[in-house]
Amino acid sequence: QVQLVESGGGLVQAGGSLRLSCAASRRTFSAYTMAWFRQAPGKEREFVAGIHWVSGTTNHADSVKGRFTISRDNAKNTVYLQMNSLKPEDTAVYYCAAKLGTVLITEVNQYDYWGQGTQVTVSS
Repeated sequence: QVQLVESGGGLVQAGGSLRLSCAASRRTFSAYTMAWFRQAPGKEREFVAGIHWVSGTTNHADSVKGRFTISRDNAKNTVYLQMNSLKPEDTAVYYCAAKLGTVLITEVNQYDYWGQGTQVTVSS
């Protein structure tokens, strides 16, 4: 039933910014945890940031802490990932994900729903 659609990816120069959006096909996500993952060519999918839907409590991977910020808009059923000071190593397909429960976790196999992904490319 849950459908997630990412948008906002594109090509940006190093040091630039992008904001990714994830629109969900539900009226409320009160029982869910939402997260962003990314996967670079030849690498495994990795956790980027997560958010508890109701409280807004967040968790960010060390590799993006201080540069990326996850947030949500309850009225729009949308999760955002603001990406600043982008680096070439941030280049990847970024995926929006959701899971039942209100615990922030980082394991890929614990998330139940996934979007199709949006490409982010950072040039040097």
